[in-house]
Amino acid sequence: MSENQTNNNDQMEHEQPFMAHLIELRDRILRIVVVVIAIFLVLFFFANDLYQIVSAPLMAQLPDGSTMIATGVAAPFLTPFKLSLVTSIFIAIPYIFYQFWGFVAPGLYRHEKRLAVPLIASSVVLFYSGIVFSFYIVFPLMFAFFTATTPEGVAMMTDISQYLDFVLKMFFAFGVAFEVPIVTIVLTITGVTNAKKLAEKRPYVIVGSFVVGMLLTPPDIVSQTLLAIPVWLLFELGIIFSRIIGSRKAQKENEEANNSSDAEDTNESSTGDDEEPRYKPMSDEEMEAELDAIEREEEGP
Repeated sequence: MSENQTNNNDQMEHEQPFMAHLIELRDRILRIVVVVIAIFLVLFFFANDLYQIVSAPLMAQLPDGSTMIATGVAAPFLTPFKLSLVTSIFIAIPYIFYQFWGFVAPGLYRHEKRLAVPLIASSVVLFYSGIVFSFYIVFPLMFAFFTATTPEGVAMMTDISQYLDFVLKMFFAFGVAFEVPIVTIVLTITGVTNAKKLAEKRPYVIVGSFVVGMLLTPPDIVSQTLLAIPVWLLFELGIIFSRIIGSRKAQKENEEANNSSDAEDTNESSTGDDEEPRYKPMSDEEMEAELDAIEREEEGP
């Protein structure tokens, strides 16, 4: 019985931390859901105004008298509803990353924490930068190109739900594309690659940027180029940071190597020939005198 109880106790000790992690993960997911719902409840009252802001780049390029249309019966309600929900998630991204960090941080070393915090913060900033870039720079140029190439006699009236899907896809594509510097920095820190190898892959990255732009953007040269060029420039920025990280890593390794060599030299000098031995061997005369003294002690007075 005692052996069974011991085995059961060991099993409980292994299972309890796992259950504790699951409970903590559940609590953090619930906090994220609560925050997203709270933001959504606030934005839902301004859903129509929010959609007007999102549709402004297209409306500015439409001919006078043209409007957007709703082909679905429930589209006038569901489309702003969807936009409010997605916007709530986008706004809550810093809090989502904060909860993710709170769950992962206890298992990281101190140097890993110092690296993770700026990387997470930079990821959030770059994601938002991609969204802002697509809204204020890409959309006006792209919609101007679309409206200018509309065939004569065709009225451009975009469905509101299709437009929202298109906009969200572009937001996500540019937000993820702007994470290229973070990817290159992480690959350099983990030792997977270095700045020299990344520079050698530059031609492939340029071609790949246009391929990604072709897959993620509409089939027009304007939007593809506006996505490919920032990806390439951000890749070059990642190479610059990778070189800085590589130089600092090499400098640190050289300092550690110099410190270890100095320590070895100090140990060798401390154990040199000038140091007197701890135990001196006895001479033959001293050994005989010691034995005679022992015999006299045994014989007694």
